[in-house]
Amino acid sequence: MVANPELVLEQIPVQALDWEPLAVVPLSEQDTQCLQCGGRYQDPLTGKSASDPLTTPIEITAQESQVDGPLFSFSGEVTLKQGNRTLRADKVDFDRQQQTGTAAGHVTLREPGVLLMGNRANYGNNPQEAELEQATFVLHEANMHGGASSVKRTSNGDIEIASGAISYCAPDDPEWFLRAKTIRLQPNEGIGEARSATLELKGVPIFYLPWVQFPLDDERKTGLLFPSIGSDTRGGLDITAPLYLNLAPNYDATYLPRYIAERGLNHQAEVRLLDATTGFWQADGAYLDNDTKYRDETAGANSDRWLASLHHRGDTLANWRTTIDYTRVSDVDYIRDLDNQSLSVQRQTALLQLGQVDYLGENWLISVQAQQFQTLADDIRNDYKKLPQISATWRGDSRWQRLQPIAFAQYSRFDADGNRVTGDRMYAEVGASYPLHNEWGYFRPTLKYRAVDYRLDTSPLVTNTQPSAGSAVASIDTGITLERSIEFQGESLTQTLEPRLFYLYAQHANQTGHPFFDSAELTFSYAQMYQDTRFSGHDRLDDANQVTLGVTTRLFSNEDGRERMNASIGQILYFRDRDVRLNTSDKPLTEQTSSFALEFSWLPSDQVSIRSSLLYDSDRSEFDAATIYVNYQPVRGAVFNASYTLREPPPSLLTRPVTEQANLSAYYPIDNNWRMFGAIDYSLEASQSVQDMLGIEYDNCCWQVRMLYMRYVDTVGELIPDFNDPTLERERALQFQFVIKGLGGFGMRVENLLTDMIRGFNDRY
Repeated sequence: MVANPELVLEQIPVQALDWEPLAVVPLSEQDTQCLQCGGRYQDPLTGKSASDPLTTPIEITAQESQVDGPLFSFSGEVTLKQGNRTLRADKVDFDRQQQTGTAAGHVTLREPGVLLMGNRANYGNNPQEAELEQATFVLHEANMHGGASSVKRTSNGDIEIASGAISYCAPDDPEWFLRAKTIRLQPNEGIGEARSATLELKGVPIFYLPWVQFPLDDERKTGLLFPSIGSDTRGGLDITAPLYLNLAPNYDATYLPRYIAERGLNHQAEVRLLDATTGFWQADGAYLDNDTKYRDETAGANSDRWLASLHHRGDTLANWRTTIDYTRVSDVDYIRDLDNQSLSVQRQTALLQLGQVDYLGENWLISVQAQQFQTLADDIRNDYKKLPQISATWRGDSRWQRLQPIAFAQYSRFDADGNRVTGDRMYAEVGASYPLHNEWGYFRPTLKYRAVDYRLDTSPLVTNTQPSAGSAVASIDTGITLERSIEFQGESLTQTLEPRLFYLYAQHANQTGHPFFDSAELTFSYAQMYQDTRFSGHDRLDDANQVTLGVTTRLFSNEDGRERMNASIGQILYFRDRDVRLNTSDKPLTEQTSSFALEFSWLPSDQVSIRSSLLYDSDRSEFDAATIYVNYQPVRGAVFNASYTLREPPPSLLTRPVTEQANLSAYYPIDNNWRMFGAIDYSLEASQSVQDMLGIEYDNCCWQVRMLYMRYVDTVGELIPDFNDPTLERERALQFQFVIKGLGGFGMRVENLLTDMIRGFNDRY
């Protein structure tokens, strides 16, 4: 094995390796990789028409030639060209009888995407094969170069390297080499593999690999991914070393052994399948045997912990759509303790377990659903199980005298654990609307009748096992659109003015003693003002006599048609009290007007966007809710965010605390290599940070490293956390990722955390 095969490279100018320094690369073609590497490989055959060497005669030029029987000798700037393959050397000898030959002195073999150079080349009776000694090579599309004692180009296009070294770094400053006894590159398959390999960084051996496989393109490839390394207060040192298996074009698998110092080895796996008939499937699982930390914290609870998850989406069959979304864990603390891929996942209060089949007929949409939840929050009970729920919705186009029919029916069976009301519910609504539309406005009156009927299981909690109710609903939704052309800051715009009126009348129906299985009060907003109910689910038939007045204005660019700004404001005027409440014992709602609902969105430039949603109570002269978000992206890859959020609970949740938070986050490339990022969520009512994060990233042509430190208040297990609670724990975590470019990727843990905490973050800029 050659002691330093890369020394062969040092004897060759980088220009001979088809390397273009950054100074000669056109500015418009300087992407991130080019800037980080200080240049790029440029194949001179790119864009030229290809021709098959096997079907093309050989063209030979040389300063001198000699023929001695079957022996041909050429010398002096010899060039052999056959199709899109070219061989250049100082001297070429060829035995026509044996069909063998040699080339010596500055040998260069070139074909599209591949450049081979050496001191001597031998080729046999297969014109597709050649072997070069003391060779260097370049794979342009893979951004790879290397040196070796010998390089063989096989008949199928593979490159076999003996006693060699390869690198994805720039050839003028290679910071790492993978040195191996044998290396096989398969450009057509996009795969490379090395045996008896040593990775050297700055000339220092880092680790030894008896076998390693790595990608030569962006396609999925089997192989080890770089480990994710972290540490947090919930488990100590945390290392995951994924193994990716590209089993077939339509299915793959990943095994992720994860060592957690204070808990043990967690075996994690993911399998994905895309089937032409049944659609997409993904199964995830994890098993941790004997989590001693959890056993000690829970006074001897079962320390075997697991997760099982199945996700499916199918819409390949005509008129049929299928969905499975199922996740279950061994205990309510599993997500908090072991799923640290993202904070949004950790803060789930329940895990969905859903199976659904939809039939999309010409006139009807039929859905059959089974649904339940595994509760993770301490302050809510398990939600009701729908086993099953069957729904039918009219979706046909047939009309009578322009009347559009409305028909919906739903049967639900509700079960629950513990001492709770259970039973069957049948809900139906029928009616019609009479929509009138034209270019300047619309008028849509609607009349329908709703009915709900229960068959409840006998229980001490139930006084009436067959309650029922029904009510009529009438509404008129109308609006107009006015337009005018304006000029603003030198830009030609079209402004619209869109006033809207929505009148709603719903009969009152006595629902005293009715259960509520899946209903809740809807969050009040500008869009919700135009709905014909203030409840989700079908347990409550709300009463109403009200009118909503609203107006929207928009600005459109006349140049590209994009919406630059929209603003809306509206309010509901109530003509009577609302007696129907979620809890039937609650007092009626007596306000004569709602809060003003405002929404605003503005894009003053391609770099800045501003969005806001406000609820203002004019009677109390204060905001009930507010969200203001500003996003600024000054350069490619840079993101700055600032937001403010105020949330007050609905009347049915007066015991819940108000939340008021400010958020700042940023991801900024300092230069072509260094990036900094950070985020903070600050609770104004508690005067403390809820979660904050700070990190740094270095990314160059050869390798990439990220380090992230974060703190967050542990609110898992609470539906609406009270940040003033002194018992809330503050967790800390440190995440570290390192990757040698070209030899594989790394896990998504840091990317998920950045996506969670920095809105607009994109790792692929």
